[in-house]
Amino acid sequence: MSRYFLHLAYNGKNFHGWQIQKNAITLQQVLNETLSLFFNSKIELTGAGRTDTGVHAKDFYAHFELNTELNQIDIPRIVHKINGFLNADIVIYDIIRVKDDAHARFDAISRTYLYYVGRQKNVFDFDYYYNLYGNLDVEAMNEAAEILLSYTDFSCFSKSNTQTKTNNCKIITAFWKEQADKLVFTITADRFLRNMVRAIVGTLLDIGFHKINIEDFKIIIENKNRSDAGYSVPAKALFLAKIEYPASVFLKQ
Repeated sequence: MSRYFLHLAYNGKNFHGWQIQKNAITLQQVLNETLSLFFNSKIELTGAGRTDTGVHAKDFYAHFELNTELNQIDIPRIVHKINGFLNADIVIYDIIRVKDDAHARFDAISRTYLYYVGRQKNVFDFDYYYNLYGNLDVEAMNEAAEILLSYTDFSCFSKSNTQTKTNNCKIITAFWKEQADKLVFTITADRFLRNMVRAIVGTLLDIGFHKINIEDFKIIIENKNRSDAGYSVPAKALFLAKIEYPASVFLKQ
């Protein structure tokens, strides 16, 4: 068996997240069915993560196995044909030969998410921004975001009753940037908990509206209680923007 990484992107608007669920359309289900049909073999993808309902990915990887090895020259043609089977919400960028033990989820070094906040109504971007009105203290929001780098246990931002063994994450960067009529929050970590980014954003927005202060923010993290943190912002404005892997997982072509 030969193992491959599927490099893709998707608009999550019409999907109930990545992972297969009963009575719901998910990305994993659609891609498993499409690739199984194309290769005339049962394909089961393992994704780099489990994005929630409505969350998008600009950069996503999943691994799968084939009982034959693809010719490198044929891969662009194969990718083109598979894209022809998929609807407009999913695009395959590449199929990459990797080592037999390479794992799309566990081998990832880091993941970067972007969250978009609209400052004024825009009818064209409405489906992909969280539109807010009022003055936000962006400087205070960035001060709070910087504090995240000093902690590792983020139980306060995790969805309850998950099956994770630990709520520890190493956040590498976290900051807000103003772009014309938008605010963009960028956060990079080695891993993320379920609902973590959306809960962080909601809490930072509470900072921006002066509903809580910096000391409150520290106490929220240290208390490790989800009910203390802010609300979970809408999924439609969240994008998985980048996943990094060590070069060692890829086979040299």
